[in-house]
Amino acid sequence: MVEFELVDVEIPEGTNVVLGQSHFIKTVEDLYETIAESGMSIKFGLAFCEASMKRLVRSDGNDPELVKHAEKEALKVGAGHCFLVFLQEGFPINVVNRIQGVSEVTTLYAATANPLKVVIAKEGEQRGIMGVLDGLKPLGVEGEEDKGERREFLRKIGYKR
Repeated sequence: MVEFELVDVEIPEGTNVVLGQSHFIKTVEDLYETIAESGMSIKFGLAFCEASMKRLVRSDGNDPELVKHAEKEALKVGAGHCFLVFLQEGFPINVVNRIQGVSEVTTLYAATANPLKVVIAKEGEQRGIMGVLDGLKPLGVEGEEDKGERREFLRKIGYKR
């Protein structure tokens, strides 16, 4: 019998998270290297849920607090082969294509700073991610003033000229 659970992922203020799935223990080292080699001065911590053998949460990163946080949140999600990367002083847009290019990464579910919930299916000793709830529902359609604010914001943070 399959049961479903909704897991809240705690995202500290000023932090973004990338949630994905992979298929091999070397994910931890490969994700570390791909983020470190991005050319960005991003602080990060990552954790990966090993799905066989010792079934441990494997972790790494360049910020001990973010590594501990990633470990805690990975244990909460607890789905086989999932990984979480918590980023500060940078955005997912800086690394998400690189993460998707890691050979053992199979899926990305979210890259966000918004409230995040993970829909988990459970059956016996297995847990899997069915999807995510990312952010909140829209309140309407942007108007001209909103478009101007969006354009101004993107230029303020350096993503547009």
